[in-house]
Amino acid sequence: MQPQDAVCPSVWPLEGRPGFFVQESVEVRQVSTYETAPDTSSSASPAVGRALDMLVYLAARPGLVQAATLARDLGIPRSSAYHILTVLADRGFVTYVPAEKAYGLGVTSFEVGSAYLRHEPLERLARPILRALAGRLGQTTHLGILHGAETVYLLKERPPAGRTGAVDIALVTDIGVRLPAHLTANGRAILAHTSEAQLRALFPRPGDLTTRTGRGPRTLRGLVEDLAAERARGWSQEVELVTRGFCSMGVAAFDHHGRPIAAISTTWRLHHGRHDSDAVREALRQAAARLTAAVSGQVPESG
Repeated sequence: MQPQDAVCPSVWPLEGRPGFFVQESVEVRQVSTYETAPDTSSSASPAVGRALDMLVYLAARPGLVQAATLARDLGIPRSSAYHILTVLADRGFVTYVPAEKAYGLGVTSFEVGSAYLRHEPLERLARPILRALAGRLGQTTHLGILHGAETVYLLKERPPAGRTGAVDIALVTDIGVRLPAHLTANGRAILAHTSEAQLRALFPRPGDLTTRTGRGPRTLRGLVEDLAAERARGWSQEVELVTRGFCSMGVAAFDHHGRPIAAISTTWRLHHGRHDSDAVREALRQAAARLTAAVSGQVPESG
């Protein structure tokens, strides 16, 4: 089988000329299944390298970045930078904020980052921490991650049978269950350390802020304000946002860049008489700190 060549038009915005575009023909080569894969470390695929450089650059910045700044700092021609950003935006890796004419990481980048420790490695490290926490508190504990705009629960540990004062209750937060992240303490603990641009990408429409009990944030501005307060104090809490009669508290764990990778949370009955919120909060902080240390992470200064 012989390889076939094709010519595919490439289009990107013309700098400083809204509505005007530059078109270039880019040769696309279809590789035979019998050919050896090309050496991706060579200069044969500079666009891939530039796209990855852009993502790493954006990940290291706390806010949005304009395309011209990104192109200058990375030494990429502006036309190429606009073309690559357009492709990345189409696939959700970056998001464009028209009001600021700048870019930030998108939902897909966040999902890929979360997937790094999504399953076995993270679960293996977190399981003994959650088990010890459940025994200490006498109530159910969870490990959750963010997947898009949802919380996904990876682990659930119940208090040991026979523990004095243990409260084992039936919850909707089983392993694999997905719930709206803006309603769960677990999800909010992670969202609290997410940029406003990423929050806009996660919740682009008012209807995305759903409710289960008639409570919870109904506007993006309200959610951003709530999360800012939770970030400042270092923990998140929801009261009857997921299930009436229950509340939860959560604290995030971080990677080596200080970005949230997961959260540890616990849930209890709202009117449980023996409950000590301060003790629960301190236990959660210690557990999250242990998980952060286990993945060689670091808590951000704002955290």
